[in-house]
Amino acid sequence: MKRYLRFFYILPLLVLVASCATQQGITPISEEDNPPHHYLQGMELLEKGDMEQAESHFDRALKLDPKYSNALAGKALIAAMKAQAYQDENHRTVEWQRAADFFKDAQRYSDGDSQQFSVLVTGIRMYTHGKPPKWLTHAQDLYDDAKDLKEVNRGELLFYRGEEAADYFMGTAAYKALQFRDAEDLLSNVTQAPPGRWHQPAGTLFKKVHKIVRATANYTLTNVAKRIAIKDEVVRADVAALLVDELHLDRLMAGRIPNPKQNQKAAFTPADVVGNPFQSEIMTVLKWGLRGLEPTFDKTTQAYLFNPDGDTTRKELAFILEDLLTKLTGDETIPTTFFGQDKSPFPDVLPSSPWFNAVMNAVTRNLMETTLSGAFRPDEKADGAELLLAIMRLRDAINIY
Repeated sequence: MKRYLRFFYILPLLVLVASCATQQGITPISEEDNPPHHYLQGMELLEKGDMEQAESHFDRALKLDPKYSNALAGKALIAAMKAQAYQDENHRTVEWQRAADFFKDAQRYSDGDSQQFSVLVTGIRMYTHGKPPKWLTHAQDLYDDAKDLKEVNRGELLFYRGEEAADYFMGTAAYKALQFRDAEDLLSNVTQAPPGRWHQPAGTLFKKVHKIVRATANYTLTNVAKRIAIKDEVVRADVAALLVDELHLDRLMAGRIPNPKQNQKAAFTPADVVGNPFQSEIMTVLKWGLRGLEPTFDKTTQAYLFNPDGDTTRKELAFILEDLLTKLTGDETIPTTFFGQDKSPFPDVLPSSPWFNAVMNAVTRNLMETTLSGAFRPDEKADGAELLLAIMRLRDAINIY
């Protein structure tokens, strides 16, 4: 009986000890086996796209310290990224709730302004990926809270390394929410700050946003155009959509080309266009036979296809713009204007290149831009911002309103 009584009294003590051990975390096996190290490694791996290994580092950090807020915020970010990837609404909702729970704990356990800042910036990223209802408003609230912190120590910001991180990630959020002017202002704050970790990515994104803002200075974009504008790589269907929606191609061509009845409809409907979200726009483009957007013969299917999901390179965009200029102005000399030129102003486009004339027309007419070194980058894929800017500049050049 006494033995059972002793066990009765000892059992709660063992549970208490086990509970304390869980709350305090496990014993590290080396000097580098500590929560800050694993948090930093996890965030760096996440930047490289290795979500699985990143999460294992966050998990290790939390085994060492279950209340380590930075690692909890990291877990919240990963859960939000998983939620973003799910197609099923129920799975997305469940994963987002996990993200929200992790983030709530991260905020509760954050200690000091520096740790709070890191948690809040990670929260902005969490909302940007998860996109729950009113996500931009929630991200803005976290941004405002981060900017209100008075005693943030840059040296304690293990991953973010500077307070400009808040501007960068809020600018990214505004960009993805299609709030281009807000994004431009926030990213500008980063580019004007002393060079740091986020200076280069902010500069790259700022250039894209600035192109969109310049393109839309005198116009109001459709939602389709806005969504295409933020794409890193545009496909042929995107080009067709913008030409029809923003250039008003059908009305424009019918009004400027004699005998428009000759082109009432496209000769045929390519099989790969049927059911495409931009089928109508693609058929309008095919109707007018734009160079660079013609169907091509596919050996596999033994049929002419449009390839709506095919990439659009910068040289292909130059061909399209040149053909539009020719058709809209009626100037048949445009496609041969620069034939026979001995020298090229571009280090990566020879005068003998088939696309030299098109590139020259696009650049000299300010429809497309080169790098600071003068390179045109003909084989690079065109992005949404430069496509939009080129089309809007074409509108201005030929007085389309």
